[in-house]
Amino acid sequence: MAVRRRVLTEKDRAEWANYVRAIAPLRGTTAVEPASLAATPPVPEPPAVPRPAIPVPHARVTRSTPAVAIGAHPGGIDTSSWQRFHGGKLAAARRLDLHGQTTQRAYLSLMSFLRTAHADRVRCVEVITGRGSGENGGAIRREFPLWLNLPDIRPMVLAASHPHAANQGSVRLLLRRVR
Repeated sequence: MAVRRRVLTEKDRAEWANYVRAIAPLRGTTAVEPASLAATPPVPEPPAVPRPAIPVPHARVTRSTPAVAIGAHPGGIDTSSWQRFHGGKLAAARRLDLHGQTTQRAYLSLMSFLRTAHADRVRCVEVITGRGSGENGGAIRREFPLWLNLPDIRPMVLAASHPHAANQGSVRLLLRRVR
């Protein structure tokens, strides 16, 4: 991965100098001068180390399995069960609230939560992402549909839906049965 180096302007250096004068360095360290900042080359990011996949027992998804879409009626669920689930009449056995977490921490919490619920044979869970601020919502709410289709999570999830059309900050998940 190539690191793009940004050249500092005189205005950037002046702002940095003002900032450095306004703060006190941590104990045992010295303040970084603007000149030394410009002279140091950028540190390249280390390559991503793939994490070992933890297999989910008895849950298989083939290549032809369609992606999970929030609010879309998936195959494998009869109409009456889908209407109960989609209409919010199927009660969630467990809830996970991701408010205030970073996206990385939220993803790890979601993974742990879903693995535990699936292993305990829980059928319906609710994940609260929050509505977020701004017109596109929060980062967790934007990332959540992508997470559902990752290879670690997709085998456990059968369907996803908002419990109520007006509540976009919460998603109910129908988990696959353990066979």
